[in-house]
Amino acid sequence: MTKFILLAVASVALAAPAFAGDPAAGENTFKKCKACHSIIAPDGTEIQKGGKTGPNLYGVIGRAVASDPDFKYGDGILAVGATGAVWDEASLATYVADPTAWIDGKSGDASAKSKMSFKLASGGEDVAAYLASVAK
Repeated sequence: MTKFILLAVASVALAAPAFAGDPAAGENTFKKCKACHSIIAPDGTEIQKGGKTGPNLYGVIGRAVASDPDFKYGDGILAVGATGAVWDEASLATYVADPTAWIDGKSGDASAKSKMSFKLASGGEDVAAYLASVAK
């Protein structure tokens, strides 16, 4: 019976998606994001001062897609948000690699576009881990 339990636990562990971004590396990579995004806590503390072209990314992990009330989102990401989608580290990492492709895939609309034209070729997992770490 013990062997069966260990086998079952091992199977579940192997089947679970692995997500292992590095928050310290993500903080460094976030420098590329600061041109458009800031990270400002609800109390006004500036964790990362940045631009206002994109939404504030404080608390983005665990937040509904396209839900920052202070930002005017494009139609494509609003359509994804309307499905009830919530940002997790994996979805954010995929989004920043190719925002329009992510929106197309999630919305099912091949003509949907993203207002975010920047693509983060590498380090998206790290940025997502960093963003998750600063809002705890």
